[in-house]
Amino acid sequence: MFTLSALTSYEEELIGLRRSLHQLPEEGWSEFTTTARIAETLENLGFEVLLGPDIIDASACLGRKTSVVEAGLALARANHVDESLLDRMQGLTGCVGVLDTGRPGPTVALRFDIDCVPVTESTDSNHLPTREGFASTRPGLMHACGHDAHTATGLTLAHWVKDHASDLVGRYKFLFQPAEEGVRGAAAMAASGILDDVDTFLASHVAMMCKTGEVSVNPTGFLCTTKLDATFTGKPAHAGVEPNAGHNALAAACYAFTQLMGLPRHRDGMTRINVGQLTGGEGRNVIPSHAKMVLEVRGENAEINAYMAESAERILKASALAQNCEVTLEKMGEAVDLTNDPALVACLERAGAAIEGLTVRTDPMNFGGSEDATLLARRVQAHGGEAAFFVLGADRPSGHHTATFDVDEGALKQGLHFWISALQHLPKGG
Repeated sequence: MFTLSALTSYEEELIGLRRSLHQLPEEGWSEFTTTARIAETLENLGFEVLLGPDIIDASACLGRKTSVVEAGLALARANHVDESLLDRMQGLTGCVGVLDTGRPGPTVALRFDIDCVPVTESTDSNHLPTREGFASTRPGLMHACGHDAHTATGLTLAHWVKDHASDLVGRYKFLFQPAEEGVRGAAAMAASGILDDVDTFLASHVAMMCKTGEVSVNPTGFLCTTKLDATFTGKPAHAGVEPNAGHNALAAACYAFTQLMGLPRHRDGMTRINVGQLTGGEGRNVIPSHAKMVLEVRGENAEINAYMAESAERILKASALAQNCEVTLEKMGEAVDLTNDPALVACLERAGAAIEGLTVRTDPMNFGGSEDATLLARRVQAHGGEAAFFVLGADRPSGHHTATFDVDEGALKQGLHFWISALQHLPKGG
């Protein structure tokens, strides 16, 4: 049995890394400083490090804004990131570390996400990161979903794999994925082909629907999703002198909003739709010539999600036509549903049973959201490999994406034990 008193040096490394990463959150596609730190850590451990176009297909990037990328590069240079590393990235964040044990065996891919969310962290003295001095140093940005813990776990696990390589077989690929928030980064990483030789794929999330001392090895309810930006273009005119000469883009967008909220749901499963932002217009006495809507749909499976997306697109286009405007649609993110492979679920069950004090949840716990690790998992499955996603429980003072979000650091240590146990329980054959 594993006990929480073991692996003390790795546990200390994990918590130190997590607290350090927590202080410098970076939003999706701008994580150059974080990527550089990951790359340097992996290279120091002796991993082969892949960056830029080797792991990200730029043509498949979703929701990647030039202004955000440039701001991330500027921050990296202000943080004295090695220019040679930035050259290797070629404007694309994320990193993959590869370690070959030199003995025949499967290729195992492990995925950890690295970006933050646009939340300003609490300054309340009861908030642990504030009290202990490792809160975000960047107003408006925060690791409020646990990706700092994911990255720290991945790097610490890589250290363990390197130290124990003589006891392992096959090859290990550590995927540090950018831009998970908004489910924007996995599509480009999958399209690079980095996973096409992988036999086993594992990914996880901290907290969610599990508390400290639990691990859900077969979560359900991964919602497919499509994220869209709709840009309406009309024609400006003087609102008093000749309103008839204008084409009201904001009116088109507002009409679309009301129709989207009434979109018929699907009989065969869960559906979601949300308009998260609507902006437009130039001034009080000007017929609005532009408007922008940021929205998303979700569905229990690909068919239902497609129904929602196609219905939303039809409403957006019809609303623009009704006001004699135009609308352009841009897909900003996507994720699919996922069913874990049973053989891997069984491995994860055995891995959890080997850890003292850990309750393995095999009941169908509902994930209830979207995760673009599903795209990576499905890519592996499409090429004949197996994939599984699990949730490592952690108590938290508030929900994900809130100013007071934090995770029980004892649970992070337990999560590291589970990852190590999982690697030891994977099948050794190809």
